[in-house]
Amino acid sequence: MVVGPSPFLSPLQRQVAETGSFPPVPKVCVVTGGTGFVGQRVVEMLVERGAEKVVSFDIVPKTADGHWDHPAIKYVVGDIADKDAVFAAVQGADCVFHLAAAVGPFHPRELYLRVNYHGTLNVIDACKFHNVSKLVMSSSPSTRFDGSDIDGLTEAELPSIPMTSYMQEYAETKAMAEMAITAANSPTLLTVSIAPHQVYGPRDNLFTPNILEAAGNGSLRVFSSKHTGYGYNKVCFTHVDNYAHALIIGERALYPGSPALGKFYVATDGHTHTFPEGYSYFWKTVDEAVVAMGFPSLWEKAMLPSWLLWPAAYVSEAVGWLVGRKLKLNKFTVRVLMMHRWFKIDAATKDLNFEPIVPFSTGWLDAHAWFRTHWLPTFQANYGLGYIANQSQNKIDVQAATLDAKSA
Repeated sequence: MVVGPSPFLSPLQRQVAETGSFPPVPKVCVVTGGTGFVGQRVVEMLVERGAEKVVSFDIVPKTADGHWDHPAIKYVVGDIADKDAVFAAVQGADCVFHLAAAVGPFHPRELYLRVNYHGTLNVIDACKFHNVSKLVMSSSPSTRFDGSDIDGLTEAELPSIPMTSYMQEYAETKAMAEMAITAANSPTLLTVSIAPHQVYGPRDNLFTPNILEAAGNGSLRVFSSKHTGYGYNKVCFTHVDNYAHALIIGERALYPGSPALGKFYVATDGHTHTFPEGYSYFWKTVDEAVVAMGFPSLWEKAMLPSWLLWPAAYVSEAVGWLVGRKLKLNKFTVRVLMMHRWFKIDAATKDLNFEPIVPFSTGWLDAHAWFRTHWLPTFQANYGLGYIANQSQNKIDVQAATLDAKSA
């Protein structure tokens, strides 16, 4: 059956989907977290590449104006922490792509554990019970963040997990989940973990809208630190299509004797960044998006020095605790926005045959165009002052409701 691309793609995404040459995909797939930013693109891409049935499993229902209504896609609303629901969804799959997660520094610890760790154990158990032979996990490089700069490191050069401490509970619980995935690798269940870094693109509901809301209401400034050249920290990015592609071809690397079995990989936009070594300057890149929305350039404003940011972060966390909201400014945010964060992706290129299908230079501009059309008209300058973006908060509210229901 000839399948066209998803109707929700940007012009660039559509062009890549229609003109690219890609390897075959499994006939029956399950994508946990299938209505999320990355998950929905994995679902779409599997169908575009010939999958006969893709089960999208997520606690957040699909929307008529945001998710592809295609006969090959079955949307299942369920909680990843509900073992029976997971077992039912996984039955009959050739491969499971596990993306469901409580993401970002916005949740209580109990929810991180429930979703990221125990949810992953449910997926592993379901795969074993139903004799699913392949499991691809969406991991995170934050599982190896110890607060020091990551200036062009490979996976082998990063700290090993488990670490003695983590920069946030999200990272800790994702590390726990990844270790379980690695331990589950066996001749009957082949596993691999693949992580992006700073995912962006059309329909982004976390990184880009939070940056733009802060810029739009005038609160965003360049975080300045001497050790990274006063606003010139190096960071790598991953277009959503590049990451979805990496996860999908990760399945192709799951075969007996593969060097990828039980391993961890980072996939980014690689050599297509501003600097072909694999990075761009973070604040320069962010400012391009800010200016593209018609907001004043960040470089026209006073920078926020590290000596001011650190005390402010402690105060902000205290205020957030008092009002019961997660504020944008916190210790984790301050650290990651002032450090070098870029990775070499040689291992993913060698073992997974990964190459970016969307160049950073065009992908970032395409994202600007999408946000000008779809985000900017609905932007409310009086919202987001200190808080996280509407799109991020909506998903958090749905996930948090599971804890309320459990305790009721």
